[in-house]
Amino acid sequence: MSLHVGQDRRKDLQKRTDFAVLYHEPPEPPTNIDRMLHAMMGQFTQGISPTSLALAWLDWGMHLAQSPGKWGLLVEKAINKDLRWLGYAARAALGNTEPVIEPLPQDRRFRGPAWQQWPYNLMQQAFLLNQQWWYNATTGIDGVTRHHEQVVSFSARQLLDLFSPVNFIATNPDVSAAALAEGGANFVRGAINLAEDNQRRLSNAAPAGSEAYRPGIEVAATPGRVVFRNRLIELIQYAPATDTVRAEPLLIVPAWIMKYYILDLSAHNSLVRYLVGRGHTVFMISWHNPTAADRDVGMEDYLRDGVMAAVDQVHAIVPDQAINAVGYCLGGTLLAIATAAMGCDKSGLFKSMTLLAAQVDFSEAGELMLFIDESQIAWLEDLMWQQGYLDNRQMAGAFRLLRSNDLVWSLAVNQYLLGRRAPMTDLMAWNADATRMPYRMHSDYLRKLFLNNDLFSGRYHVDGRPAALSDIRLPIFAVATMTDHVSPWRSVHKIHLMPSSEVQFVLTSGGHNAGIVSEPGHKGRHYYSALQQRGGCYTDPDRWIETAQEHDGSWWEEWLRWFERVVPGPDVPARAVVRGLCPAPGTYVLER
Repeated sequence: MSLHVGQDRRKDLQKRTDFAVLYHEPPEPPTNIDRMLHAMMGQFTQGISPTSLALAWLDWGMHLAQSPGKWGLLVEKAINKDLRWLGYAARAALGNTEPVIEPLPQDRRFRGPAWQQWPYNLMQQAFLLNQQWWYNATTGIDGVTRHHEQVVSFSARQLLDLFSPVNFIATNPDVSAAALAEGGANFVRGAINLAEDNQRRLSNAAPAGSEAYRPGIEVAATPGRVVFRNRLIELIQYAPATDTVRAEPLLIVPAWIMKYYILDLSAHNSLVRYLVGRGHTVFMISWHNPTAADRDVGMEDYLRDGVMAAVDQVHAIVPDQAINAVGYCLGGTLLAIATAAMGCDKSGLFKSMTLLAAQVDFSEAGELMLFIDESQIAWLEDLMWQQGYLDNRQMAGAFRLLRSNDLVWSLAVNQYLLGRRAPMTDLMAWNADATRMPYRMHSDYLRKLFLNNDLFSGRYHVDGRPAALSDIRLPIFAVATMTDHVSPWRSVHKIHLMPSSEVQFVLTSGGHNAGIVSEPGHKGRHYYSALQQRGGCYTDPDRWIETAQEHDGSWWEEWLRWFERVVPGPDVPARAVVRGLCPAPGTYVLER
């Protein structure tokens, strides 16, 4: 009888679901006219939704208008800051220049000795006090949504940075000194630099100096061959550099928003060369650079024809051996999805998983979330709908805004006012060698991962079934970087919330790219490391950083020691690359 009752309940629930589908029509998609209008406007706004910005400022302004107590506090703070600055100005006139406010740790604009001299010390102190006041004015207002508060505070900071005394000839002591010493020659060089950069932007050419770092010659030069190719990937197998190798092969999945050779830069800082030289059989995915013809390629295609196709090929080349899988940035997220999808049915495919600056929970994905809401994504989708892809220059604009002091204003001052170009490096040249993203795929991951956080919530489906992170029962080595603006380390740290896996977590110095390219011998590198056993108690980020062990040097060496512990076993004779379509780095990496 209980069986019949249970069946009746399930039928009743299905009927309710069917009625919901029957009586609620799906929303109509936007019309082509609307999309064309938004796409045209998006060309001028760099894909940023003006509606999203207006809603944030309206939310802030209306709640501030209803907060007289906040007004009083802001007036009080303004008076106090004015008095502090006047007191500082008086002391500075007498030779006592102890500052009343220090720049934030990441703000390097006013560190030079000239900024501590009159009258520039007065300017920088006034700017910093004003910046602090605007932070107080845009935060802590009762009722403003957290997202809108962050957008308003960020926007105010961008406007303030535009008028920083660093950016003007008369108020920047370094520019004034250079003009006096060189008789204005710095401005001539700056004008030449500006004209050259504009010409390169118009012709979509690479930045000056990047021609010295050519894939396959100066960078991406580790010997190997492309052993498989489909419409989305080329799979590279690298030639062995030792007589014996580890039994288990290693497959690296880089992010599709970048060229793979961030992990195979110059000979001295190539992670691939480092691994091959220490007895690993390494395979690397190189992603196709999409065009408008790839507009309908989605996340499921990247999963099936990307990661899963590569896994099949590696197993065909190295049969009867589980794979040590490695994913970088969004490549790590895609790898986690694939591993979760195959977790129960094909648990023997993988031996371990390494995630480099990769997130699986996007609830706290850092300042990138400033550009993630329904209005913003819809606006960006309309722009991509017209083009068929998201252009690399449009992507780069958002990343530059996140670090505008370093990537916009400081560069402009150095190159156009001081007339000085920083020497091109392999990492800078790689960073300029960006890729595009197909319309459908970019929309998929923005909505499913960033906006809705479907993966961590168990709502991300692969072949009609949820990809549950709890099904991943592999040892995990996770690396986060201290100053990461793309994958903040506290967000990456959420990998510890996967109780089915042992997690060796490493927090290394550097940013999203430079922290990963951290070869042994790299000056000033250090990292923190701690192990959470499978099923162990969770430690929050603040507690973790207090208890983790600190080490000098490169996390690469820690990674190899971890491999020795979790993947022990005898070595086997080196595996030669017996077949291939063409030499590494292949053809996809050269696509523009």
